[in-house]
Amino acid sequence: MLSNFIKFLIVFTFIFSLNKSYSADIPNLKGTWIGKNNTLSNQRGFRTWEKKVEIIEQKDRRFKGTFSYTDGTKDFFGVIHPDNETFTWVAANSRGYNIGRILEKNRISACYVESGIDATAGCADLTRK
Repeated sequence: MLSNFIKFLIVFTFIFSLNKSYSADIPNLKGTWIGKNNTLSNQRGFRTWEKKVEIIEQKDRRFKGTFSYTDGTKDFFGVIHPDNETFTWVAANSRGYNIGRILEKNRISACYVESGIDATAGCADLTRK
């Protein structure tokens, strides 16, 4: 009977420690991210330009910030997926969305897709400054 109780405690401790380390491993995306953005659309064709993303606030998996593009700056908000590598963000005044991946501690990719008349697809390789 005692050995079953000890086994239970070991399993419980193991599961509890996994759960605790899981939440501690949420990546911190705050900072200024800069890099080349390569896009393609019917209206503008193939383009490459400098992209700047600033993640100004993060609480657990949720974050918000701004990004600069050819027509100005937009506010966005996003979430890190449970795999701790993938993230998605959206802007209130945009028809598309960004899906990204954490490549290294200070390097991410962020890819934008938009369908419809202004269909666009593009990815940026960004480094935290």
